[in-house]
Amino acid sequence: MLFRQLEYFVAVARERHFARAAESCYVSQPALSAAIAKLERELNVTLINRGHTYQGLTAEGERLVVWAKRILAEQEAFKAEVAAVQSGITGTLRLGTDPTASTTLALPVAAFCSAHPLAKVQVRSRLSTKELHRQLRDFELDVAIAHFDPYDQEGLQVVPLYQERYMLLVSERTVDQFKSTTGSLTWADAAQLPLALLTPDMRIRQIVDKVFVDKGLEVTPQVETDSIASLYAHVGGGEWASIVPHTWLRAMPVVGRARALPLVDPAAGAQVSVAIHAGTPGSVAARAFVSAATALNLDEVFEQPMPVPERAR
Repeated sequence: MLFRQLEYFVAVARERHFARAAESCYVSQPALSAAIAKLERELNVTLINRGHTYQGLTAEGERLVVWAKRILAEQEAFKAEVAAVQSGITGTLRLGTDPTASTTLALPVAAFCSAHPLAKVQVRSRLSTKELHRQLRDFELDVAIAHFDPYDQEGLQVVPLYQERYMLLVSERTVDQFKSTTGSLTWADAAQLPLALLTPDMRIRQIVDKVFVDKGLEVTPQVETDSIASLYAHVGGGEWASIVPHTWLRAMPVVGRARALPLVDPAAGAQVSVAIHAGTPGSVAARAFVSAATALNLDEVFEQPMPVPERAR
């Protein structure tokens, strides 16, 4: 059995099409088909149901694709480990994140790149929670920063990074109507406003929805978006309010007539963590990124006063 045969087999399982799989592997379709047929003879099993076209994996094929992905990931990890010994960490780290953590990535990425200047980082954001976890478990990502509930952690090594708390992003005129004297508003106050929120497949939206439900509040956002920039634009227009983590405000300060107020009753929060595949020894770059990220003490960083722009001084 050769690594090349496993690569071709995984490509067919991923593309669900022999020609596209061959193209992604930069080989001819006959060469790819011959390599997979040889793999089947060596294992004495049928891996792919064939007709005139690809018709899915057999039961044996479904089991092998799991092992093949693991074997290929470990092969890449070993090659990276050898390269790291010779010249330091190189190559590209594939980093996934959900919208909540995407605004805070610059800090751990900067720390990682400073320690390993020959490495590159490819960020995949705007992933749904389900897709983010799938890509991490299937070795399509090296590391991810997101919310990981206990039921999300099977097969992963998860390390806490920081605790986020939630703010109401709202126009000044809306704040004035509540006549708040405490500098904060309640979740019940927020429920009365026209809200723009991220889409339900995003974990932050699921957390926000749960707080409202636990308080017995029925809320239907008027606007849903999968874009942080779009969310800020809607709030900036003055017609909508939104609920965002306090960590966003460091990367995307409130401007214009918008204000950010703490949400209380309850003072809700959620843990953001960094995760890698639990398989050993795993990616040397992923382990190095976890070390760089956890050394930052991000909870302390996000408690520091916000920097004031020069023109505002």
